[in-house]
Amino acid sequence: MDSPPFDVVIAGCGPTGAVLAAELRLHDVRVLVLERETAPAAFVRIVALHMRSLELMAMRGLLDRLLEHGRRRPAAGFFAGIVKPVPEGLDSAHPYLLGIPQPVLVRLLEEHAIQLGAQVRHGATVAGFEQDADGVTVELAGGEHVRARYLVGCDGARSSVRKLLGVGFPGEPSRADTLMGEMEVGVPPSELAGVGAPHRRFWLRPVGEEVYSVVVPAAGVADRTQPPTLDDFKQQLRAVAGTDFGVHSPRWLSRFGDATRLAERYRVGRVLLAGDAAHIHPPTGGQGLNLGVQDAFNLGWKLAGRIRGWAPEPLLDTYEAERRPVAAEVLDNTRAQMELSSAEPGPQAVRRLLAELMDFNEVNRHLIEKIAATGIRYDFGDGPDLLGRRLRDIDVRGGRLYDRLHRGRGLLLDRTGRLTAAGRPDRVDHLADPTAALDVPAVLLRPDGHVAWVGDDQRDLDDHLTRWFGSPSR
Repeated sequence: MDSPPFDVVIAGCGPTGAVLAAELRLHDVRVLVLERETAPAAFVRIVALHMRSLELMAMRGLLDRLLEHGRRRPAAGFFAGIVKPVPEGLDSAHPYLLGIPQPVLVRLLEEHAIQLGAQVRHGATVAGFEQDADGVTVELAGGEHVRARYLVGCDGARSSVRKLLGVGFPGEPSRADTLMGEMEVGVPPSELAGVGAPHRRFWLRPVGEEVYSVVVPAAGVADRTQPPTLDDFKQQLRAVAGTDFGVHSPRWLSRFGDATRLAERYRVGRVLLAGDAAHIHPPTGGQGLNLGVQDAFNLGWKLAGRIRGWAPEPLLDTYEAERRPVAAEVLDNTRAQMELSSAEPGPQAVRRLLAELMDFNEVNRHLIEKIAATGIRYDFGDGPDLLGRRLRDIDVRGGRLYDRLHRGRGLLLDRTGRLTAAGRPDRVDHLADPTAALDVPAVLLRPDGHVAWVGDDQRDLDDHLTRWFGSPSR
């Protein structure tokens, strides 16, 4: 049988799809990305990249480009909007949040994927597909058929790929809708100090010159099928605050609910799900985009390994095994945060108690690192605490650790000078550096920066190299 023209078809070129395409291209995988939209979004919504996503962007040499277009903010106040100082001891070289316009982020990530050789087709959607033992035949909305070895649905909360695949999406439907937008106001800033409260789902916060983020309950706006208008915002502000603050000139307006759902499976045969296609939750804490991007970094090298022929059979299954529990935890913390936004006496009592506990630095830091995803530890079996965690960007010979990960390969960071990853030059780089700022003899890093092995024994290392990167090449 002839080889299909593409190795992977990706449905959706949002941040998740674009990052996945770039990760696959680092391993010379032939990628076609199908994007429904024909033009960038007309509105300019500011999204946030948290510490872990910033680290991943640094690993691929993308962070400096993003920083040029974003605005740094302190890494504090994420959890349920409880305002506390930035905790001490954040374990990251990038201990901040980066606000960046969503169309700019999508454009930069798509350009990166294209520069690496991905094909992106706008105005194209998946209408159907059939998979067999050798690949997937994808039918486009216009009737065209495309053949690939794998299909990945990164096509959002209403994912066509997920629905066609028949994967269940259980969870809770939306109970409370909220209006969110960015606009100018007609009153002096001094009159807005302290306006609103997160537990009422109502606030006005400055996000730029004369521009404010406005959040207000949508209970009085009955038609959920229509996008909200500026008049809807004025109506709800008057109902909640007694004034509409003279809001005008909106940049973007949206409505969101607190629906919370998790796909029953992330993979069926040669079809996989990532990003919002696999999980949705309220935007509390700004975790959704980050969760999807981190899915892509986890999946990309594993799927590439299967396509290139070196990955062990179980490697691709670790994508769901690792990422689905992470998503479940995010759903739980957003559920908790939404409960704390209730004006009922019980949730408010819990909110006050939690605010007291967050005066302890360790509690504050734990919750910030939970939102920022730097506290994740994958289950790689028994071993040191570092095993399964990501390694921060440390000093190594000639520069920084993350600069050594731009090519999307694994890395053996060896302070002993006695170890080797021989036979895998296309998969694992080796840095012998006795000066590395590391408390252990050596670590094996996966392409996503997580520690796959810790120690100094070559035979033990060989076993782990085979587990994660396959057998040596002949």
